[in-house]
Amino acid sequence: MPTPPGLPVALVTGAGRGIGAGVALALSREGYAVALTARSREQLDETAAACPGPTLVLPADLTSPGAVDELVDHVEEQWAAPEVVVANAGAGVSASVERTTDEQWQQMLDLNLTAPFRLLRRTIPAMKAAGHGRIVVVASVAAKLGEPYISAYTASKHGVLGLVRSAAMELARTGVTVNAVCPGYVDTPMTEATVRGIVAKTGRTPEEARAALEAKQPINRLITVEEVVEAILTCVRNGGMTGQGLNVDGGGLQS
Repeated sequence: MPTPPGLPVALVTGAGRGIGAGVALALSREGYAVALTARSREQLDETAAACPGPTLVLPADLTSPGAVDELVDHVEEQWAAPEVVVANAGAGVSASVERTTDEQWQQMLDLNLTAPFRLLRRTIPAMKAAGHGRIVVVASVAAKLGEPYISAYTASKHGVLGLVRSAAMELARTGVTVNAVCPGYVDTPMTEATVRGIVAKTGRTPEEARAALEAKQPINRLITVEEVVEAILTCVRNGGMTGQGLNVDGGGLQS
C-alpha cells in the first residue's frame, strides 16, 4: 500500500524474531514505515502485527542471487527508497577449523557478509541522491575478537565490519552514515540454538551451557534485545557517528 504522507521508510532484514523484530517495532514506534524481510512469513506476520505503524511483509532468502535487488525494488515500488537500512539477518555455525566444511564456510560468508554487501550496494545510491541515509549492520563482538570453534562465523563478521568501515569513509561527506553494532551473547533464539549445540557436543545441561555464555560477559548475564535495539537507534539518530563498531557486550571487549 502507499506510504502515508510524511513517513520515512526503513528496511529491516532478519525481522522475524530476536533483534530484527525488536528494532522493527522500535522504528515503527519512532514513526517509520517499516519493510520487514526474513525467510519465514509466519514470523514476519507476527512482527508486523506488533508494529503500530504501516509495514510491508516481504519474505526472502537474501543469499539467493538477485534477492536483495528484488527486495529493494519492491520497497521502492510500493513505498519509496529506504532512508534507514538495518542489516540484521545472520546465522552462526560452530566447528573447529579442521572440521569446518566448505559448505559451512560458504554459508557464513553468503549470509553474514555477501548479503549485507549487496544490500549496501543497492540502497546507497538513493541515499546519496537524497543527501541523507542511515545504514546499520548488526555484526558481533566476533567482528573484533577471535574465539575458538567459530572461525567461519568470526571471519564473516570481521569482513562485514571492514565493509562498514570502508563504506563509511566513502560516504562521509554525503549525509549517509554506516555503522555496525557488535553484541555479545544476546537473549535470542540464536543463542538458544548455541546452548543446544553446547549441550549436544559437551554433555552439559542447558542450564550449565547458558551459564557459560552468561559468564562471557563481565556483567554475568546475556545482553537483552532491548539493549541492542537502543544501540541501533543511536546509530540511526546520530549523524555525527559513522564507521563505528559499537560494542554491546557487558564490558567484555573494551574500546
